Amino acid sequence: MGTNIGTSVTNTLVAMTQAGNRSTFRRAFAGATVHDFFNWLSVLILLPLEVVSGYMYHLTKLIVDSFHIQSGDDAPDLLNVITDPLTNSIIQLDSDVISGIADPANRNKSLILKWCKTFTNTTLRNETVPGPDNCTSPSHCWCTTTFCYTLKNVSETYNIQKCKHLFVDTELSDLAVGLILLALSLLTLCTCLILIVKLLNSMLKGQVAIVIKKVINTDFPFPFGWVTGYIAILVGAGMTFIVQSSSVFTSAITPLVGIGVISIERAYPLSLGSNIGTTTTAILAAMAAPGDTLAKALQIALIHFVFNMSGIILWYPLPFTRLPIRLAKALGNITAEYRWFAGVYIISSFFILPLFVFGLSMAGWQVLVGVGVPILALLVSIIIVNVLQTHRPHWLPALLRSWDFLPFWAHSLEPWDQMFSVVTAKCCCCCKCCQAREVEVEKEVEKEVEKKVEKEKIEAGHQMDMYNNPAITNGSDIKKIKNNSSLAATKL
Repeated sequence: MGTNIGTSVTNTLVAMTQAGNRSTFRRAFAGATVHDFFNWLSVLILLPLEVVSGYMYHLTKLIVDSFHIQSGDDAPDLLNVITDPLTNSIIQLDSDVISGIADPANRNKSLILKWCKTFTNTTLRNETVPGPDNCTSPSHCWCTTTFCYTLKNVSETYNIQKCKHLFVDTELSDLAVGLILLALSLLTLCTCLILIVKLLNSMLKGQVAIVIKKVINTDFPFPFGWVTGYIAILVGAGMTFIVQSSSVFTSAITPLVGIGVISIERAYPLSLGSNIGTTTTAILAAMAAPGDTLAKALQIALIHFVFNMSGIILWYPLPFTRLPIRLAKALGNITAEYRWFAGVYIISSFFILPLFVFGLSMAGWQVLVGVGVPILALLVSIIIVNVLQTHRPHWLPALLRSWDFLPFWAHSLEPWDQMFSVVTAKCCCCCKCCQAREVEVEKEVEKEVEKKVEKEKIEAGHQMDMYNNPAITNGSDIKKIKNNSSLAATKL
């Protein structure tokens, strides 16, 4: 459930790259956050249901128990065939250290693989042991008054060939290497996402955009119009299976929503399909697990699949249940008017809120329930009152028919917008002052140059000829004037 929420931040960041145009940003942010709202609403409903009933656990266990699957060590690599040469040239990890990380003896070992080719030689030889109990067998045990000897298979590993990745000879710690790779990967990700947006914006214009818009957003004739959405779900699942990443697929359609090629109503089922398609990665990985852990690995992968299918059943089949679309459009309107709110949404939804819930859970389930339930009940009450204010205000008491009884900052973003404007203005004040002073200095220079030119014209007595000739001043004079003006600005 957490991975579903976390993976939707990528297309939300892609929408931020279209903040330059208000209308484009409104559509793009709504198209990106429709995926967020689907995941959040699914978690809010299905997580308590799973805690109470455990239906996903029992259902997936029943499915796994009905299978008789052997270990799939030869599972297909798919895109790894393409990506492995590049990743192996950057970094390679020691799988033995990873698999034995729980062993205290491996905790101080480096994860970076140094030797890619080794040779292990096993020989049978005498070894000294503390006592007879440490012998391999009674028939292979000889003891003296001081020591005991036994026959043992001793393995020695010889390093043959070093690896050829970038960090093979580094003296940096694993933490430093990890931070460097994290920074590089984030930089590469952001660069690729920006390039995707720019490329799609440049390609899908004019007649191409019109044709694609008609093809993608057209429904089947009545009475089969309802089938179109489910076909879009299948298309989203298939495309995500091909690229093995829901983030890549949803990030690709977000700019298309922004420029109006794909409607939000069509992007919604495509995003739901990407949620289904991304579960195939976990299933393939589980099929390659060893036989002793295959059942549990496959069950975890199937839980991911069942969770996404349950969310689709909750929030798609009936039109009035497609609440994520309405919420995403409302958020798109807010962020188009107050663009700073998009950053607040990302930080609060993907960092502050998860850390807050995680902290409460670490304090114990009693604290989590005692603090979380009242906050959740308050939010639900506010949502219900907002809905009634819009559709059935006469059902509410006179006081609750509007939020005017609260302070203005508690029910409007306008004061917060003014505060952000003031903070932004103060942050940029120094830069603007410096720029304004530079402009002022340039104007003073131009005025002094013009005065000098006019003076020379009058003295020479041929004003007309000099008016038509722009090169009438000496460069050293201008330089001197600029230096004097710069000195005056520095003193100020």
